[in-house]
Amino acid sequence: MARYTGPVCRLCRRERTKLYLKGERCFTMKCPVSENSDRQKRAFPPGMHGRDRQRQGSEYLTQLREKQKARRIYGLLEKQFRNLYEEASRRPGMTGTNLLQFLELRLDNVAYRAGWGASRAQARQFVRHGHVTINGKRVTIPSYRVRPGEVIGLKSVTRENFNVKRNLDVLDRNVPGWLETSENGFNVTVRVVPQREQIDESIHEQLIVELYSK
Repeated sequence: MARYTGPVCRLCRRERTKLYLKGERCFTMKCPVSENSDRQKRAFPPGMHGRDRQRQGSEYLTQLREKQKARRIYGLLEKQFRNLYEEASRRPGMTGTNLLQFLELRLDNVAYRAGWGASRAQARQFVRHGHVTINGKRVTIPSYRVRPGEVIGLKSVTRENFNVKRNLDVLDRNVPGWLETSENGFNVTVRVVPQREQIDESIHEQLIVELYSK
């Protein structure tokens, strides 16, 4: 399966904003795009011409960068993201909102929102390695779309994992209102499909819709 395996900090530098791809590191002074960072001198796009690259401010560039930002936040490849958009456009309602709802309802994102993974990449690894269950049955597909009423949990052995315990204890992350926690945070129940105001990612979905509508 194809996936991005390069340095993720360069993705944040390219978008010139925090994408929170490295978990706890993103909240430290080592983050190159954070304010007052000891690496603030690298807060420019990567590449040999990154320091001299200037934004032209075109409409297409703004839409493209917004799409790339959303795709990188949730860890999808271009084909996956495009297919998800096409499905969202066929659903009733606002296409942009449908797209964000589909992204939030991915199993790896739910594991991240529950606080089990420090990043979506780590949460995705938990899913792939069979540590996550849905209604008591193991599911190893990160893109599985959870539904209201389903209970997502960690296997009993995984609950003793050092990383999981540390993430739940140390990370200052609130579980969104569309999820309900139980069993000391090791189980979450999907209460409802998340509404736009319950999705805290700073994504302007309308720009993505305009880009794909060209």
